[in-house]
Amino acid sequence: MTDVIGLVDTLFRESAGRLVSTLTRVFGAHRIELAEEVVQDALLAALQVWPYRGIPDNPAGWLTTVARNRALDRLRREAQGERLLAGSVEPRDVSADTALAHLDPMEDDQLRMVFLCCHPSLPSRGSIALTLKTVGGFGVSEIARAFLAKESAVAQQLVRVKRQIKSGGLRFEMPPRDDLPERLGRVLEVLYLLFNEGYGASEGDQLIRQDLCWTAIRLCRLLVAEPMTAQPASHALLALMLLQGSRLPGRTSDEGELQPLAEQDRDRWNRSMMAEGFVALDRSATGQVETAYHIEAAIAACHAASTPTETNWGRILELYDRLLERTASPVVRLNRAVALAHVAGARAGIAAADPLLRHPAMRRYALLPAILGDLWDKAGDRERAAASFRIALQLPLTDPARRFLLRRLTETTQ
Repeated sequence: MTDVIGLVDTLFRESAGRLVSTLTRVFGAHRIELAEEVVQDALLAALQVWPYRGIPDNPAGWLTTVARNRALDRLRREAQGERLLAGSVEPRDVSADTALAHLDPMEDDQLRMVFLCCHPSLPSRGSIALTLKTVGGFGVSEIARAFLAKESAVAQQLVRVKRQIKSGGLRFEMPPRDDLPERLGRVLEVLYLLFNEGYGASEGDQLIRQDLCWTAIRLCRLLVAEPMTAQPASHALLALMLLQGSRLPGRTSDEGELQPLAEQDRDRWNRSMMAEGFVALDRSATGQVETAYHIEAAIAACHAASTPTETNWGRILELYDRLLERTASPVVRLNRAVALAHVAGARAGIAAADPLLRHPAMRRYALLPAILGDLWDKAGDRERAAASFRIALQLPLTDPARRFLLRRLTETTQ
């Protein structure tokens, strides 16, 4: 039973987004909710059936068939299924790996889903939230943390945007190629949020959700393979994700424990992915406009130094100053405070980070008190360090992050 639960959990994280996207193509954009519901039903069916009948040879294909059949049963009961059945539409097998499955990158179901959800007639926040839910398999709480928003507000946004897709008669198809660039900004924002949640999961037993990282990278690679969306910003975002993704093998130990950047074994970093990231960064420099993705990719490139002592923190601080000219994000301000601490000392970093405790969006952001705890420890005030670590431990955390902070708390109270 344990093996079945583990496999179903993996399939949910790695395949649910593809399944929902494929079934939305089959049954229509106005039936996104149906696609989501039958995929959930299929996963529950797997938990009930597989322990007794055994795990099928193609688990993802089994889920696809069960989900499709349940959708058709629902439509038959609603007297709407005959037309779909007559079409004999068969969904693609979604069990393939992350390699590009189609010669035309614009034929990818998940990418089509992203562009559907990012239709210009839909409100920005609602469409991004829906993409994260359907493509990334995010729950409402995860989306709320990504937006630094309330869960009730996110839930309402999801309901409204689904209604608008249905009432507006939007179709599950790519826009004409000439219209792709105008939707690109919102699509890139979705992929950015998708990758970030995978790179630093908010809760759960895993520090990293690599399935989200690889999905975001795969879809961004599709964008740069299409001439109309191969814009400098697309290359910059791909560079950012590849440069950060190259460090994923070093972010955890063999036992799954969190490894801070300064303590990572840099020999474990994926050098081929890093090299691809630098190529993408070079390609992003062809335009006249510098985006936030360009600046963040440049910061990630600085962190790719061979040793911690070679990291150019002065340059990183300059880049964060430039980034703050574009955004008032409190998370960017926190990251700048860390860079400032490396340049001007821990107390300078504390002075920059401490006011963020009063920012409404940061009240449940565990990384803020965790960073302050580390800075207070470096400043020699273990009592304040311990108090900050205790605050962080009361907030949503992954299990590895919680264990790491408990160790830091113990160190500061001995």
